[in-house]
Amino acid sequence: MTTKTGYDLVMRTLHWLSTIVIIGLFAVGLWMVDLSYYSSWYQTAPHWHKSIGLLLALTTLVRLVWKATHTMPAVEGKAWERKAATAGHHTIYLLLAILFVSGYLISTSDGRGIDVFTWFTVPSAGELFPNQSDIAGDVHYYVAITLIVLAAGHALMALKHHFIDKDNTLRKMIGGNSK
Repeated sequence: MTTKTGYDLVMRTLHWLSTIVIIGLFAVGLWMVDLSYYSSWYQTAPHWHKSIGLLLALTTLVRLVWKATHTMPAVEGKAWERKAATAGHHTIYLLLAILFVSGYLISTSDGRGIDVFTWFTVPSAGELFPNQSDIAGDVHYYVAITLIVLAAGHALMALKHHFIDKDNTLRKMIGGNSK
């Protein structure tokens, strides 16, 4: 049996695309909460944020299916680092799921579906509990901050593995040659 030494092009593309989109959505999310009703971006920014967020949710589902159906390279490092990396990855996926659900709950509590650009509409489940928008909004905000902090830690650990441990952790995700 051969051991896989790197992530395939699909997994690398999904990883880096997700990275860029998550950082972008976080930045836009922080910016748009301060928009006034009279801003020309007041309607446009939330529409784009929701549309891209829902496409990220679909991308994340594809990524999870791909990961479940394809061989992935082994996590490198000491036993505790491998366990921490696995826990960190699972936590990132969990936080993304919470973000997707809370964003949906914010956006659909008034009974309107979410238009994803002009391609399709995700139907609304309506208001499922009192103060749904406010509660889901708080969850969305704090989970987004937690996700960004965890993602920054994830990036720092990849750099630590590359520059200090000098292993293949980062090379596997950028498509470089393994040592």
